[in-house]
Amino acid sequence: MLIGGRAHAVAEAEFIAQAGFPFAEISIRTPQEFKREVASFRRLQDRFGIFYVAHGPEEVNTWEPEKLWADFLPLIRSLLDCAAELAITVFTLHFWLDRRFVADDIAAEKIEILKAMTGHADKCGIKLCIENLSEQVSDFSPVFAAIEGLGMTLDVGHGELLTARNTAYEFAAGWLQRIWHVHLHDNRGGDTVEDDLHLPLGEGVIDFAAILGCLRKQGYDRTMTLEIATAALKSGKNIIEQTWQHEAPDG
Repeated sequence: MLIGGRAHAVAEAEFIAQAGFPFAEISIRTPQEFKREVASFRRLQDRFGIFYVAHGPEEVNTWEPEKLWADFLPLIRSLLDCAAELAITVFTLHFWLDRRFVADDIAAEKIEILKAMTGHADKCGIKLCIENLSEQVSDFSPVFAAIEGLGMTLDVGHGELLTARNTAYEFAAGWLQRIWHVHLHDNRGGDTVEDDLHLPLGEGVIDFAAILGCLRKQGYDRTMTLEIATAALKSGKNIIEQTWQHEAPDG
């Protein structure tokens, strides 16, 4: 299990590399921005031996499949090509499919778009991972059934929102084989975007000991990104490592 930090800019990636983390999760938002920054990211790779995983841009037209086909799909394809230039093998994507808010016909169309994205990712040697926002296991089950090569980024912070019990437990129990990456950050629960606070671990209500223990017992052994302020990264890493080394309560 490897722990990294979230970098929204080259300077944050450098901080993460200098702090001794093995990887940074970088934002790849547009091809133009990537071309300006790729040389700097390569220098960090050469200097520190760091590797990268990637996070794509937000979808803009959640309920407009025709615009997702016309605009978002080509953008993601081009960004996957960019990611391949840095030997990135995991690319996380927000693509909201919560059936409480996304109608069945729109969700079905979005699954087809996601299938096209996954096909291009496969050609690039990249595992495309859909990140849970407010979705339940039942929202992702038909997606995984339809798209064999699609992975998942389990966001434990998002799992605390719009639900009585963190959804990380059910995802770990039901779809562990699809979980290729994990995001860790804290919050105090809630049901709005504003409640997604990205607090340092321990400053909210999430039971990380139980959730990490659940993942450990299920056999998870891949990468985890701390999606918190860079100043809190080292303490967050210590919390994860200490929890991982000890038997945690059942989830």
